[in-house]
Amino acid sequence: MAKGYHVRANGIRQHLLHFPGQGPTMLLVPGITSPAVTWGFVAERLAAAFDVHVLDVRGRGLSEAGNLDYSLDAMAADVVALATTAGIGRPIVLGHSMGARTAIRAARQAPDALSGLILLDPPVSGPGRRAYPSAWNWYEDSILMAQKGCSGQDMRRFCPSWTDEQNALRAEWLHTCQLDAIRTAYDGFHTDDVHADLPHLNLPMRLVVAGGAAVIGKEDIDEIRALAPTIEVRIVEKAGHMIPWDDLEGFLAATMNFLP
Repeated sequence: MAKGYHVRANGIRQHLLHFPGQGPTMLLVPGITSPAVTWGFVAERLAAAFDVHVLDVRGRGLSEAGNLDYSLDAMAADVVALATTAGIGRPIVLGHSMGARTAIRAARQAPDALSGLILLDPPVSGPGRRAYPSAWNWYEDSILMAQKGCSGQDMRRFCPSWTDEQNALRAEWLHTCQLDAIRTAYDGFHTDDVHADLPHLNLPMRLVVAGGAAVIGKEDIDEIRALAPTIEVRIVEKAGHMIPWDDLEGFLAATMNFLP
């Protein structure tokens, strides 16, 4: 059974959900508008192979919000602080989308603090690169709707392929995503250069690509392999960007056998 807990790390209150397992410790860092609770159905399955801790990224869920630094460097420093002060040892970091970019930067900041990275469909946008494919108004409109109060059925127009249960959970929790935190992260997709971090990383890494999304293409995989030659690549062929939501079994097949 999952249990929530708070720790103080990197100067703020961090909230996590723990899904106990017998394998190596995993710190799961969700994407831009995904509070930890929304990853529960994924973490429950991952706990068959890992001891899973899911983070509410600052400005989201039950972690500290308000007048904070929401930059990529700050989020990466949170991961490093949790790895070194929260009693979870040197975790494998599984990051999705923004969380994958956060994991890359954290490994650059403190290469000895982590034991491995699983990078789920990280945006490959950045300075001089093509824009991230999702438009800002998709995030803003759904958050503003959630702040006023909405149902899962209301949320369906933003997430039409999700189950009723998944849309209801998003409707319940999306209001906890502080709008300026989301804006800073979204802008960072276009201004932060995580490609420059990759050649400096020596720890085991696996890139998991959503084959049915426009986030990472073949040429992007080739570039990442050139920058990080030891990285493993798995493609979940029919999944969209929210890989476990579209193909949970395909996601598990691409991640469960990762060994640091």
